[in-house]
Amino acid sequence: MAIIKYDSKLCDMVIEEPSTLTVLNRFGIYLGLGDKTLTDVCQEMQLDIEFFSTILNTYINENYFPEDILKSHSINKLIEYFHKTNEYYLRFSIPNIDRHFNSLIQRSSADNNNLGLLRNFFEEVKNELLTRIESDKTILNAILSGTNSNEMQLLKPESEDLIEDKLNDLINMFVLHLKGNYDINLCQAVLISIMALKKDINQNNRLRYRILFPLIEHHYN
Repeated sequence: MAIIKYDSKLCDMVIEEPSTLTVLNRFGIYLGLGDKTLTDVCQEMQLDIEFFSTILNTYINENYFPEDILKSHSINKLIEYFHKTNEYYLRFSIPNIDRHFNSLIQRSSADNNNLGLLRNFFEEVKNELLTRIESDKTILNAILSGTNSNEMQLLKPESEDLIEDKLNDLINMFVLHLKGNYDINLCQAVLISIMALKKDINQNNRLRYRILFPLIEHHYN
C-alpha cells in the first residue's frame, strides 16, 4: 500500500486496507470519516500527526522503516498505544471469536464434525494470549515508570510469534480438515475473525521491533 501522507484521505486508506480500522479505533477514530485527511483528523482529535502517521505507515507497510524515531516520539505514547491494543484484544477480538465459535457449535450438527476439537485448540491459544497480555501490561508499566528497564527483552514477541503460528495452524485446520455439517455463515465469521487477529498481532509485532525497542534502548542506554 502507498505511504500515508499528511494530505491522504483516511477513508481511502480504510477501503484499501480495512485492518487499519482497528488502529484508528485505538486513537478514538471511528467510521464516518467523510473525506477528512490525516491532517484534518489529527487537528480535530489533537493528535501528534508525525507519531500517528508513523504508527499507520509501519503497521501497513512491511518495508516501511520510520526515520528519526528517537527524536520524534516518546515511549509514553507508544506504551499507551500497546495498552490500547491489548485492551482491544480483550474487549473485542477474543470475545468476538468466542461468540461466533459458540454459535457455530450450537447451530451445527455435533455427530459428524470436529468443531469441538477446533474449539479446544482455540481455547489453548486464547489462554496463551491472555497470559501474554497480562505479562505485557506489567512489563510495559514497569518500563514506563523506569523500574524495569533491564527486562525489555521480555517484551520481544517470541510468544506472539508462537501464538501467531498456532493461529495459523488453526486457520489451516479449518481450511484443510473441517468436516461434517456446520453453519457455513458462522464458520466463515469465525475464520475471518481468527485471520484478522493473527494479522493484527503480526503487524503490531512490527511496531514493537521498528519503533518501541529502538526508543527503549535509546532511552535507557
